[in-house]
Amino acid sequence: MKKYQVLGVMSGTSVDGVDLAFVRFSEKEEGQWTYEVQAAATLDYDEEWESKLQGAVQLSAVDLLVLNNSYGGWLGNQVKAFLEAQELEKPDFIASHGHTVYHQIDKGMTYQLGSGYHLSQAAGCRVVADFRSLDVALGGEGAPLVPIADEYLFGQFDFCLNLGGIANVSYKQGDLRRAFDIGLSNMLLNHLTQASGMKYDAGGALARSGSLSKGYFEQLNALPYFQLPSPKSTGFEWFADEILPIAEQFNHLSLADALHTVVHHVAFQVAESINGIGQNGRIMVTGGGAKNDFMIDLIREYAAAGLEVVVPDQQIVAFKEAIAFGLMGVLRMEGKVNCFASVTGASSNTSGGIIFEVA
Repeated sequence: MKKYQVLGVMSGTSVDGVDLAFVRFSEKEEGQWTYEVQAAATLDYDEEWESKLQGAVQLSAVDLLVLNNSYGGWLGNQVKAFLEAQELEKPDFIASHGHTVYHQIDKGMTYQLGSGYHLSQAAGCRVVADFRSLDVALGGEGAPLVPIADEYLFGQFDFCLNLGGIANVSYKQGDLRRAFDIGLSNMLLNHLTQASGMKYDAGGALARSGSLSKGYFEQLNALPYFQLPSPKSTGFEWFADEILPIAEQFNHLSLADALHTVVHHVAFQVAESINGIGQNGRIMVTGGGAKNDFMIDLIREYAAAGLEVVVPDQQIVAFKEAIAFGLMGVLRMEGKVNCFASVTGASSNTSGGIIFEVA
């Protein structure tokens, strides 16, 4: 039986913190993996790092590379402190997603901050990072990547829905795993609450109290992205270029009404996407949006009657992506496929990720 101890590290597009998950993976039979989370934590960004990451897309090439190195070193120091505080033994390696700044597949480009060299030297551990670039070089979207975990760890569900900054869904079609980015989830909600001085709308309580703006709802639903065929993926640039201008048109709305409308939009698009794939089965929901009770209630309302929406235990909800990147690192070390062409549209399956050794 093969066993690995891995620290998965994930920073999402919402800039709401870094997820760390120390996971033990075991392969009982060929391709049959199990996992056990030994410790996990979300590290909030302070105002300085939040500002740096949110502003990274505006930086010059030189300043972006400087930030890449300093962020990698910062991540390494956070990892080292986490391992010491939790009294954990040294992992076999760290699997780090980094923080996405650019994801422009029409230009063949994806870029995640967090230098693997700086991270490995600061943490004193081998690192696997840069999981997306190889797939993009082979014509793929480089996203979503989490479906590898859906295939090997969560195959008991018919659909795996992740509600992070962006919503994405994974499912099985015949013998192939398919997935795509649906569109918005928490990114606009967080933007609206933080602009009003709130960190977030706990449980979607404020959103639930609002009323629907039909015009806002219809404009969001009319965005061209929703008509594109899969595989497809999106990111911050889409949000900045196409979502924010619509949001600004409706900045006269109360915060409650704006949040209410956006949650309806997210739930509607999620349900429409899944309804179009199949109208029976179990949907596992993870990510920050799984904690938004109003959003979950609306997904259930918009979804076909034969679809069951399941919110698993909070550890999976919060740390599924960090767990998934840990598994991707394991498969990379094994030289096995960790990114499916059937998901991303690449010309072939790949074993993506660069290995960074400690000097």
